[in-house]
Amino acid sequence: MTETQAPPLNRIEVATPDLTEENIEKILTLFPDVATEVQDPQAGETKRTVDFDALRERLGDVAEGARERYRFTWPGKRAAKEEARRSIDKTLRPVKDRSKNWDDTHNLYIEGDNLDALKILRQTYAGQIKMIYIDPPYNTGHDFVYNDAYVRDAEKERAGNAAFDDDGNLLDGAYRENKESYGRFHSAWCSMIYPRLLLSRDLLTSDGVVFISIDDNEDAQLRKICDEVFGEANFIVQMIWKKRSTPPNDQVIGAAHEYALVYAKDSSKVKLNLRERSAEQLSRYKNPDNHPKGPWVSGDLSANVKGGRYVASLNYPITNPNTGEEHYPPNGGNWRYSRQTVEKMLQNNEIYFGVDGKGRPKVKRFLRDIKQGITYTSLWDFVPFNAQGSAEMAEYMGNLTVFDNPKPVGYIRELLKLGSFRESIVLDFFSGSATTAHAVMQLNAEDGGNRKFIMVQLPEVCAEKSEAAKAGFHTICEIGEERIRRAGERIKTEVEESNTQLELGAEPKRVPDIGFRVLRVEDSNYRDVRRSPNEMTQDMLDDLVDVSKSDRTTLDKLFECLPTFQLPYDSSIEVLDAPAFAGHTVYSVNGGQLVACFDAEIPESLIRGMASLDPKPSYAVLAEAGLKNSQTVTNFAEIFKQAANADQGATQVRVI
Repeated sequence: MTETQAPPLNRIEVATPDLTEENIEKILTLFPDVATEVQDPQAGETKRTVDFDALRERLGDVAEGARERYRFTWPGKRAAKEEARRSIDKTLRPVKDRSKNWDDTHNLYIEGDNLDALKILRQTYAGQIKMIYIDPPYNTGHDFVYNDAYVRDAEKERAGNAAFDDDGNLLDGAYRENKESYGRFHSAWCSMIYPRLLLSRDLLTSDGVVFISIDDNEDAQLRKICDEVFGEANFIVQMIWKKRSTPPNDQVIGAAHEYALVYAKDSSKVKLNLRERSAEQLSRYKNPDNHPKGPWVSGDLSANVKGGRYVASLNYPITNPNTGEEHYPPNGGNWRYSRQTVEKMLQNNEIYFGVDGKGRPKVKRFLRDIKQGITYTSLWDFVPFNAQGSAEMAEYMGNLTVFDNPKPVGYIRELLKLGSFRESIVLDFFSGSATTAHAVMQLNAEDGGNRKFIMVQLPEVCAEKSEAAKAGFHTICEIGEERIRRAGERIKTEVEESNTQLELGAEPKRVPDIGFRVLRVEDSNYRDVRRSPNEMTQDMLDDLVDVSKSDRTTLDKLFECLPTFQLPYDSSIEVLDAPAFAGHTVYSVNGGQLVACFDAEIPESLIRGMASLDPKPSYAVLAEAGLKNSQTVTNFAEIFKQAANADQGATQVRVI
């Protein structure tokens, strides 16, 4: 390339990444000697891939050919893996009229299949989500609505009740009876949840954590899947939530609990919070002597741990300054601290000799010196019962009996206290009644946090004669969004009312972010016109000038560009007003980090106006169809190249 030549224009890829290609590149980076080339019959070109025979030789695969090995599989597992890796030509379309506080909010509500949504979110939010909570369908026979194409149907299941290997392949010569209730229902559920968890793992931060609600129907299967997806070493705990005060009457032994499986992205890095001390626990700390370090409780000063080792230097007398009596450690043991430390503690009035001052020495444990909370236990019997969730839905939404046993806000809020920080992004891709969004807003109001939520929900249609339909709701998403609106307004009112009753000098609470942007999973804004060279004809060329769909707006097209530059979907967006842009829509994202125009005709003066912005944009995108001739296309890159400076660098230019 000469000094005067413009760099080639890069086009934005509208499809999500092919994870198979990503995995191949990772393997070849580690083992470049296992690379090979094969002919791609569809593309008609040669591509690089992995020679798995060479890879096995490099790894010394001891399991190869071994029929007896530890494994967890089901019919359709291989297809489920492939589904997670498969690229899709889909995008998130903004729905401004269903959103709340569009310009200011950092929360997202996504309508669509969560598998597609996770693939799209992965492009921007990989490694960004601190906490995931999901309450997937429990596979009880009436709540399983995710009907993926790769799930084996009943007829195929009956015809193929056989033994399968790790990847769901039929084992030669192996046939066993597999009752329909064992194979079809478990297999379909496993194939549904598996690819979604695979993708969700990529979204977690290195110290991130996932909570998954489940009951006994699929608990065993879910535990094995999570061991495989997240790694057995990253299992944290299986919590037991006491969800009801009395057992149900329709069971031999009434189940009064559910589980929450907890896994970390990396257990060596995971960060969880302590549980707040209760008012009763805090009330034990008193300050009867007005000690300057504040409230305290007395504790044992000896270190007589069973089986402990005697240390001569820690066996010495402590003299009661009130009585002159000397006290040694009980049972010939040790004091907890050295003689010098105890002497300092005596001088600082940190040793307690009883109410009358005549007792044995004890240590004062000050509230300010201990951990600011207690460790959570695996038994959660301190949060609301499930009935509270139904009562909350009735309070906010009336008699809409759409959700079976929605989770109570208090339960999810406590999970957020454990697993998230004040600036965390929280994801729930089985949003349902939107309890997680409600809990995020509520906790932010309480502790001043700035947590953001991303909700994803399949737009299930409400039954025609249901109470929800009678109330004007067409889908589950509409109910969830309305619940967030109403809950947010209630939280805002409560915060504002509490601020009117502040004590003198107290800081007023801040109203949290109660808005959300609604985005909808839909096919790409651009028609698929990809053809192999031997399929192309001269007549097709005119059809390739503008491949955008006629019903899509420029804002739709802008949102499809955001993942290319890892710009989050809550980015600030404004339309620039400048003489050079008169009559055109030029978007500025994140204060000018990205500038874009998708108009049908883009003059060179507009391009020069974009290039002259200060600060210089990091990225610039134009609709290729708007650049009417080759000279304008060439000038696009050249203009931005000439405008580059040493301080801010060159702007990356793309067309779509």
